[in-house]
Amino acid sequence: MNNNEKFIIGLGNPGKEYIKSRHNIGFLLVKNFSEKYHSNFTLKNKLKSWYSEFKINDSTYRLFMPNTFMNNSGDALRAIVDWYKIDLDHLFIIVDDIDLPLGKIRFRKKGGSGGHNGLKDIINKLQTENFNRIKIGIGSPPVNEKAKNFNTVSHVLGNISSKESLTLDKVYKKLIESLIELNDKNENYIISELNSFHREENL
Repeated sequence: MNNNEKFIIGLGNPGKEYIKSRHNIGFLLVKNFSEKYHSNFTLKNKLKSWYSEFKINDSTYRLFMPNTFMNNSGDALRAIVDWYKIDLDHLFIIVDDIDLPLGKIRFRKKGGSGGHNGLKDIINKLQTENFNRIKIGIGSPPVNEKAKNFNTVSHVLGNISSKESLTLDKVYKKLIESLIELNDKNENYIISELNSFHREENL
């Protein structure tokens, strides 16, 4: 495998009913990226994923949307890693995060699952926590006054509002620019740039 390959895996749930859900931000990011370079996704059963690839300058970008459900994301990751014999440094997993404010980005080179079922399954199936993950904040769920609890499930599976979309579009744009710059710029520079990215609150 050469150094000029980037493997970008967006996490989400397959199926029409989930297309616009907050939990599918990973899918939405890789779809945006692919469309920008006029590439389409095709289903690759052996990789348990939808797959798109294109070249930018001398680098090949390989984008994946696992066709497994979120809780089994590790099955797709295992298949991808084994097929391409990937050095995990070349792997970037894009995931939603309810602990970050909407539109905030957090790039981490390793770490636990933070309670995210997709990451939990990947850590389990790859048997390591040492892989790049880029988390996109979806904000925490509104407090349900009656039950005083956070309705996490309906929040993450709920659809992104048009106001949220405006913020997220800026996030996708920034993230795609940064993923492209990974070829020319120091990775730590990119990481700190993304981690300090402030989306405009009021558009």
